[in-house]
Amino acid sequence: MRRVTLFVNGTSKNGKVVAVYGTLSDLLSVASNKLGIKASCLYNGKGGLIDDIALIRDDDVLYVSEGDPFIDPQNEAKVASDPHGAHTDWLTLNIGGRLFTTTRSTLVSKEPESMLAHMFREKDVWGNKQDEHGAYLIDRSPEYFEPILNYLRHGQLIMNEGMNIRGVLEEARFFGIEQLAEQLEVAIKNSQPPEDHSPISRKEFVRFLLATPTKSELRCQGLNFSGADLSRLDLRYINFKMANLSRCNLTHANLCCSNLERADLSGANLDGANLQGVKMLCSNAEGASLKGCNFEDPSGLKANLEGANLKGVDMEGSQMTGINLRVATLKNAKLKNCNLRGATLAGTDLENCDLSGCDLQEANLRGSNVKGAIFEEMLTPLHMSQSVR
Repeated sequence: MRRVTLFVNGTSKNGKVVAVYGTLSDLLSVASNKLGIKASCLYNGKGGLIDDIALIRDDDVLYVSEGDPFIDPQNEAKVASDPHGAHTDWLTLNIGGRLFTTTRSTLVSKEPESMLAHMFREKDVWGNKQDEHGAYLIDRSPEYFEPILNYLRHGQLIMNEGMNIRGVLEEARFFGIEQLAEQLEVAIKNSQPPEDHSPISRKEFVRFLLATPTKSELRCQGLNFSGADLSRLDLRYINFKMANLSRCNLTHANLCCSNLERADLSGANLDGANLQGVKMLCSNAEGASLKGCNFEDPSGLKANLEGANLKGVDMEGSQMTGINLRVATLKNAKLKNCNLRGATLAGTDLENCDLSGCDLQEANLRGSNVKGAIFEEMLTPLHMSQSVR
C-alpha cells in the first residue's frame, strides 16, 4: 500500500496523509473530503501535473488544485515572511472610496488570467496607485465589485436582492473574470422572456377579428402571418404595414383600403382578392399570384403600389383602372388581359412583361423599361405620347 501527503495548492500547511488506492478519480475524491475543497487535479513538488495514478510513489508530497495552475508553496512562504512587511499576502483595495481587505492569493488563484491576477501577482508590476493608508486605488463601482470579490473567494455568485445583474457583468468584463462573465450572461439570457416569433394562425386571427368593432382599425403592423390561411376573410382597413404575409393564402379576401406598405407578400396567393384602394407602397410581392384581382374602386380611390417589388407576379385578368405602379418592378410579370386604363406606369420596370390583350388607354408609360415586353392583341393602340421619350 502506498501513502502520500496532500496539501492545498500553494500551501505547505495542514497537510493530510492518505492511502493511495483505486484510480486517480478515487484519490481526488479522498482529497476533496480531507481538504474540504473540490479537487480536480494533482501536482507534484515541481509543478508537474499527475494524470496517471501509476506515477505516484510511496511518501510523495502532492498539491491538490481546484483547477487553478500550480502555485509553488515556497514562493508563497517568501511573500508572507517578508521582513519589511511590504509584500504581505494581505492587502486592501480602495474601490470607488470603499475599502475591501483580502488576500493576494484570492485575487490571483481563481482567475489567473484576469486583470486583477496580473495586477497583484507580483508587487508593483503594474505600478498600482495607493492612497495615504496604502490601499490600492481602483476607480470602479464598489457595489458591483463586492459580488465579484466573493466569487473569487469561494467560487459562488451571490448578489443582494435588487442588484442590477448587468452592472456586475460589466465589472466582471472590466476585470477580465471570464468564467463569471459567462455565468452572468447565461443568467441574463434566462431571465428574459422567450421571444415568440411563431406565425399567427387563422384561428387566432379570426378571434381577434370577432373581438374588434367593425368601425375600428385593427393594428397588425409588423406581425407574422407567414403561411397562414386568411382566405375569404373580411380584412378591410386593417394595418398590415411591414407585416410578414409571405406564402399566405389570401384568395378572395377583402383587403379594401388595407395598408400593406412594406409588407412581405412574397409567394402569397391573392387570386380573386378585392384590393380596392389598397396601399402597397414598397411592398415585396415577388412571385405572388394576383390573378383576377380587383383594384378598381368605383368611388375613385386609386390603389397605390408605387415602388413595389412585383417581379414574376401573375396578375392576369385583374382590374387595375387608375392604379399607381410608378417605379414599381414588374420584370417577367404576367399582365395578360388586364385593365390598365389610366394607370401610372411611369418609370416602371416592365422588362419581359406579357401585356397581351391589355387595355392601356391613357396609361402613362413615360420612362418605363419595356425591353422585351409583349404588346400583342392590344385592345387600344399605344400612343407615342404614352411611352418613352
